[in-house]
Amino acid sequence: MAQFNRREFFACHETLEELWKRERRDVRDLYRGILQVAVGCYHLERGNHRGALYSLHHGIVRLLHFTPVCQDVDVTRLVADAQRLAITIEDLGPNKMAAFEVSLIPTVWLTRDRQHSVGAGGPSPS
Repeated sequence: MAQFNRREFFACHETLEELWKRERRDVRDLYRGILQVAVGCYHLERGNHRGALYSLHHGIVRLLHFTPVCQDVDVTRLVADAQRLAITIEDLGPNKMAAFEVSLIPTVWLTRDRQHSVGAGGPSPS
């Protein structure tokens, strides 16, 4: 989650993919959902309109099964933020990707400390 919040989306993908592949419980799809949102943000940063939307939509669908909270992740908030980002990207279209508002990139928030996100400059929840 810290990698996600530091916008290290490629590294986040690698870490979550490793966790997802080893996990046998249903929670593996939480990891896959967050991973797909990270990949969507990665594509967004590179101006790949189609890849960003595809990955965000698939991540959102996976994450919806884990709302409101799973593994201390505020999944409801992450889904809402990812949906808002996807709508904005759709509205911009492929020719105006550079105009997206960076502040719309989601943050992963933990419910045990809703005041701070992991790895985003505030204290990490214990």
